[in-house]
Amino acid sequence: MPLAIFDLDNTLLSGDSDYLWGRHLAELGVVDGESYEAANRRFYEDYKAGRLDIQAFLAFSLRPLAENDPAKLERWRADFIEHRIRPLIGQRACALVESHRRAGDTLLIITATNRFVTEPIAALFGIEHLIATEPEQHNGRFTGRVAGMPSFREGKIARLRDWLAQTGHSLAGATFYSDSHNDLPLLELVDHPVAVDPDEALRAHAEGAGWPIISLHDHATTA
Repeated sequence: MPLAIFDLDNTLLSGDSDYLWGRHLAELGVVDGESYEAANRRFYEDYKAGRLDIQAFLAFSLRPLAENDPAKLERWRADFIEHRIRPLIGQRACALVESHRRAGDTLLIITATNRFVTEPIAALFGIEHLIATEPEQHNGRFTGRVAGMPSFREGKIARLRDWLAQTGHSLAGATFYSDSHNDLPLLELVDHPVAVDPDEALRAHAEGAGWPIISLHDHATTA
């Protein structure tokens, strides 16, 4: 069965779950609102510009996981999913996922955002397979560090190849949907790359390469 691979943020979702999780924590008072929001936005702008220092960002974004009790984190996450994520899931994204499901394709989300944030989002789409950045845990608590390689840029390819070897799947006939030029390494690897509401750099590349360009949401938002 061919793979249908989906980026998550600003692709299946009409917004960025990593960025919004940070805003959610700031509004709860878990982190200092003003300084955390400023840093969160700076990292987000770096990501969009293709200059994100992924290790610096992960040290920043995973710190609240290490500093707080797991039970509290799960309560905050449940509220986050219900009030911030569900409104970002549109009918077109759901219809696309379902079309691949009906075709018998194997569904996979691959995202640089950490698993704590994204695992329940994948569940909302009914997608079992998820490759995400893995936050390290020790004795039932997060450490604030990353376990293994972040699934970002070329790291997505490395993590995907590991997953393929473990599961016996292949990239033959695979489709990959993404909004970001940061995903060009993986888009160029698959048989069927699709640009979804792409940023300017990805749109230009997709147009030049003759890739399909589609829209899954009325508008992207980070609010």
